[in-house]
Amino acid sequence: MDGTVLVADDDRTIRTVLTQALTRAGCKVHATSSLTTLMRWVSEGKGDVVISDVMMPDGNGLEMLPKISEDRPGLPVIVISAQNTIMTAIQAAEAEAYDYLPKPFDLPDLMKRTARALETRQQSRRAPVQGDERPDDLPLVGRTAVMQALYRIVARVMNTDLPVLVWGESGTGKSLIARAVHDFSDRRNLPFVTATGADLQELEGPARLLARVKGGTLLIDEIGDLSEELQARVVRMMDTPGEYAPRFLATSQSDLNAAMEKGEMRKDLYYRLSGATLMVPALRERVDDIPLLAEHFLTRAEASGAAARSLSAEAAEIFRNYSWPGNVRQLENAIRRLGLTSRAAEITASEVEQVLGAQPDLEPMRAAGNTEKLGASVERHLRRYFDLHGNMLPPAGLYARILREVEAPMIEIALEATGGNQAKCADLLGINRNTLRKKITDLDIEVTRRRKLM
Repeated sequence: MDGTVLVADDDRTIRTVLTQALTRAGCKVHATSSLTTLMRWVSEGKGDVVISDVMMPDGNGLEMLPKISEDRPGLPVIVISAQNTIMTAIQAAEAEAYDYLPKPFDLPDLMKRTARALETRQQSRRAPVQGDERPDDLPLVGRTAVMQALYRIVARVMNTDLPVLVWGESGTGKSLIARAVHDFSDRRNLPFVTATGADLQELEGPARLLARVKGGTLLIDEIGDLSEELQARVVRMMDTPGEYAPRFLATSQSDLNAAMEKGEMRKDLYYRLSGATLMVPALRERVDDIPLLAEHFLTRAEASGAAARSLSAEAAEIFRNYSWPGNVRQLENAIRRLGLTSRAAEITASEVEQVLGAQPDLEPMRAAGNTEKLGASVERHLRRYFDLHGNMLPPAGLYARILREVEAPMIEIALEATGGNQAKCADLLGINRNTLRKKITDLDIEVTRRRKLM
């Protein structure tokens, strides 16, 4: 590689590793922990490529991209970020970053991308994302561990040619995930076509689909519902896609592995589609995201002209305790109804109970949970966490993350049960009071808020 790379990251270890690797590859490197310094270098005309973190001590790296583009048109910027959300990937794409990698990144992969950026450093900046068919608002909202894991996988598979299988229960947002994979990929300016069984009924169906998609993305909706004959047509279409081969995506709410074992799913189709598997979690598996989603839907309704609404603490707690068999779609419909029918700005618990009263209750889920031992439940969730990463391993530091996931709710629940009394809580947990205080601080547990809920 030949050129000068500007590196901006507040992590000294990352700056050192990138400086050494790029220098060995033949590059000149300027590294800093300050966005101010980076922008000064850019304005002075230094650098052929920028590698920048997002969250910096003196600002947000993504917010600097328009200024860099204005000052230095065509200067490639590779964004790296530990804020591994789908919105980070989306914002990077919308800000016209040359590339985006979530942390922890693969160093050889970053080096290859840097080499490509150096080769195109004299070209004009990327064309803006075309938004004719793209939704303005993708409700891919979530801060829980399972959603963060899903975001990381989406970012990794986005610009590959691997077929992707998006699996999840009805209403979890499978189609939104599939659309995001296309809209923020290198194929985003090409067509996105959704196919159902009806599109494959005729012998000419596959050829018509390939003609429509023209090398873009072909999403086969609910692949598990196709007959064996239609599955065979999909296999032939994937094997002989023609001159302009599309990216193949598929959604399914059924367990295709189990269907394959029963003979209901062709093995050759299953193995072709499962190049990467994105498992979208059910809403009951990420209950901490429910208040966030509710707020999101209320804000969106307000932007569409509805009156401003918010959930009372009691109403939010009912939402958290409900089983949500219809997942995010059911939650969105409930919020829409409450936004229209609530009598005051704050939605009350009684109004929520009235809306949810005619819907499936929580008893089936509670009954199933009573028969499962804690160890079995933990094992089930851990296996699902690994499954979310497909053929890749989860990021390093799994042991500490899992302990934190278990430890934080255990202490929060114990604090609730003891009315916020830390002495009683420490005795209940069997730990020293000073140890409990340290864990409350380290885990950022809001003791005051927990006490108010009692």
